[in-house]
Amino acid sequence: MAKGDDAIMRKKNRHNRKRVRSSESAVSTRVAAIIASKRRRKAGKRRICEGMCYTLPTPDDPYNERHGKKEPEKNKKKKSKDNPSEKKNQKKMLVGSDENLVEQSCPSKFLVVCLNAIKNAWREEGELEESDISLWGLDLWRCCSNGLSNVLDTSRSCATREQIGWTVSVVSDIIARKEKQGILVSSPFLLYVVPTQEKAVQVRSICKPLKALGIHAVSLHPGASIQHQLHGLKSCEPEFLISTPGRLLELVSLKAIDISSVSLLVIDGLGIGCSEEVNYADKLNSIKETITSNPHVMVFGNHCDQMAALAHNLLGGPITRLSLNDSVTSRSAFISQNVHHCASQEQKIAKIEEILLESMRDKCKVTKMLLVMKSESKNELAASRLNLENCTISNTSNNGSFSLHHREKVMRVVVKDKQSLQLDKLENFEVVLIADFPSSIEEYAEILTRIARHSVTGVLHSLFCQADAHLTKSLIDLLTECKQAVPQFLVDFDSLIDLW
Repeated sequence: MAKGDDAIMRKKNRHNRKRVRSSESAVSTRVAAIIASKRRRKAGKRRICEGMCYTLPTPDDPYNERHGKKEPEKNKKKKSKDNPSEKKNQKKMLVGSDENLVEQSCPSKFLVVCLNAIKNAWREEGELEESDISLWGLDLWRCCSNGLSNVLDTSRSCATREQIGWTVSVVSDIIARKEKQGILVSSPFLLYVVPTQEKAVQVRSICKPLKALGIHAVSLHPGASIQHQLHGLKSCEPEFLISTPGRLLELVSLKAIDISSVSLLVIDGLGIGCSEEVNYADKLNSIKETITSNPHVMVFGNHCDQMAALAHNLLGGPITRLSLNDSVTSRSAFISQNVHHCASQEQKIAKIEEILLESMRDKCKVTKMLLVMKSESKNELAASRLNLENCTISNTSNNGSFSLHHREKVMRVVVKDKQSLQLDKLENFEVVLIADFPSSIEEYAEILTRIARHSVTGVLHSLFCQADAHLTKSLIDLLTECKQAVPQFLVDFDSLIDLW
């Protein structure tokens, strides 16, 4: 039945009223977008980019409470005035998921993402173990943040998986920062040399979670056919290359890969390779010579006699020593301990002269030396006027320090008494002479583990007399633990003590 005019008019009026109400409650475009976002969030449907915008913590806002907004200068001055220590406390940043406080700027977000990706992979495999590795990793990160230097770690025969995880994460962060700055990154950027196939597989598995973050790693070892590896290298340009020395040199000779532009060379298990493989040192030297870009070098390996010269050749100039623990054997690796017997003060002066002359004639470029003694011995040394053959003494200071000249070589001898000795200043001295033996073996070990922290090798001379006989057994035990030669006079002293 046809609708009447009244019905049609009522329907039209109802439509008009509805349109008017809609126009009166209309919102701005911005508010509409917020409402739409809220509806999507409740429905579980979000845009790909939604939620990805964030601000990082800063020293002024370590817990990101201001969400990136700058604090007014007026409030900032008032806060500093009210609490002077607040500025210092604000520098303490929460690092990653390990909750360690560092009085430096916070590591980058990408570094934490890399560490968490590796950690989550271990958790899924049921292999996650709690270990205090974060302090070592933060030391490595600081080293790289201040300008990457060559690194020597003598904690164990090989790097632990946690150390490997920190190393590859820090290197990934370096690559990301360079790319952000528009710097072209070489391929491969990292060359990780391992002694065995099993170690290559382990390092590759640790790097695997980084593939989703754009870091590709390839392992080369004798366990796979060389034809398979040749084909694989043609189809990828990895950021990380993990390999045994023999297989790497073989592929380089076939021009399957170019390592001349490698930026970081990591040599893991140096001691294992030297002891188990013939010509291992020659292979490592060949790899180092093939890299023409003057790479930074990291070496992992515990102390052995074959390692010292090779580690020095690989690492070269100034280095940073890192260690997982504070054990004396680990922190004193490659430091020679020479204990000399002196029965009288005249013999002590003569021995000091002999050691000074030996250091001046040494082929190593030792530019400064530390001489530690008691205050009274220091005065006797100044009065004795050292008789050093073919050497001249100059620039004598009030505290007893002086310079030695022999031909073109100049060495500064810094003289300190035990009271004014600052242990944190010992790290830059490669050669130290203790003229008066410490009162305890713990004090001796403290000096031993703090010297030569920026060089591969070091020398600690100490003068031992009859008055120090009560420390004989402890000193013998320490020398034996550090695989140092025990002088015969200490053995004789120990025998006499047993008879007494």
